[in-house]
Amino acid sequence: MDALRDEEDAAAPLVAAPVASRRSPAADAHILSAAFLFVFSAYGAAQNLESTVNTKGDLGTVSLGILYTSFTLFSVVASPVVTRLGPKRALVVGSSGYVLFILANIVPTWYTMVPASLYLGFCASIIWVGQGTYLTSAALSHARDNNLPEGRTLGNFTGEFWGIMASTQAIGNLLSLALLRNGKDGGSVTGKNLLFVVFLGCMIVGIVLMCLLSEREEKEHNDSLHSSFGAMLKYIVAPLKDRRMLLIIPLMVYTGLQHAFVWAVFTKSIVTPVLGISGVGGAMAIYGAAGAVCALVTGYLTSGLYSATLIVSTGATVQAVVLFWLLLFYSPMGGVLGAVAPLLIGALWGAGDGMMNTELNAVVGLLFEDAKEASFAQFKVWECGAVAVIFFLSPHITLQAMLILMTVALFISFGAFMLLTFVVEKSSAVKS
Repeated sequence: MDALRDEEDAAAPLVAAPVASRRSPAADAHILSAAFLFVFSAYGAAQNLESTVNTKGDLGTVSLGILYTSFTLFSVVASPVVTRLGPKRALVVGSSGYVLFILANIVPTWYTMVPASLYLGFCASIIWVGQGTYLTSAALSHARDNNLPEGRTLGNFTGEFWGIMASTQAIGNLLSLALLRNGKDGGSVTGKNLLFVVFLGCMIVGIVLMCLLSEREEKEHNDSLHSSFGAMLKYIVAPLKDRRMLLIIPLMVYTGLQHAFVWAVFTKSIVTPVLGISGVGGAMAIYGAAGAVCALVTGYLTSGLYSATLIVSTGATVQAVVLFWLLLFYSPMGGVLGAVAPLLIGALWGAGDGMMNTELNAVVGLLFEDAKEASFAQFKVWECGAVAVIFFLSPHITLQAMLILMTVALFISFGAFMLLTFVVEKSSAVKS
């Protein structure tokens, strides 16, 4: 009997092991990327259409300005909210705002769009801080579990995520191209409503996928973080005391500027005069496809700050070429060449965005591993503040003035990032 009992005891762990097993961090990263693919294929295409579909009283543009102002303000306090909820629950709660925004677009009035935009600003702040925290945590866990270099692993995870995120522009805008009938008003009402119902279905699939994620709670900070308002405020502003954060903020701002430039200026002032409103979907699909390819490739080429600097330099150069082309040489024209030019501009801009956005997220996760929530919250504060500025500013300034603003911002942000590289490398050399 004793021998039989010993055999049963020895077998028990083998039977229990499958119950205790957890999904790998890499699998969670794949699920996270797929969830964002569904949610943001819908939202990204809807956002691109705002300035051309909801034109009465500039409802679409003003709604986006309100959204990103709300996003900026709520991002200030997003990090303690995400820490309290945990990144997975923050992702699920945050996705609800995107659903409400799509529903508001089915019946677009000031009474539906403005409240939906305000609420989405809050939801966007926690979903993006949650995303940065969750993805960084999964990447670093995968690196430690498999004895892999943290920088390269984080670059791979980030590259996959942002490559898939960039492809949402292609997928969502192809849906718009297929379902919206060409019309001077942006498409028939029936076509528009059908499109937004399809968007709603995509978002529901994305939310279900988010519910399947493993829990990745950062519990070690929770008690001390929320012991008092002062402690919470100290945690929020702590990254601003870090010289590295101050040097990377200009690139965060430029990231917001260049995204808003595509959404508010490129579609309206460059694509529509040549290709019409029906061409916006195709141009943005090319922009997204180029960004997706570059994000995936550069993510796998990332091994640390040095490689990230080379990739950011390449992306900045590509976008600088586009800005100088638009400033000095570009003018709308007819014929095949005239139709191809906006598509080529979109492809180049998307390529630069794919490189810089991927590397910026990887660098933030790598440099500020001990304060992920607060650091990604700072990222969203500065990025979304810049987006809001463009949405409010674009109706009141010329294309030339906007291009000059973008060019100056690019040079300042790139210079600050190069100085960051120097400071980090110098600090590493001193420590070694």
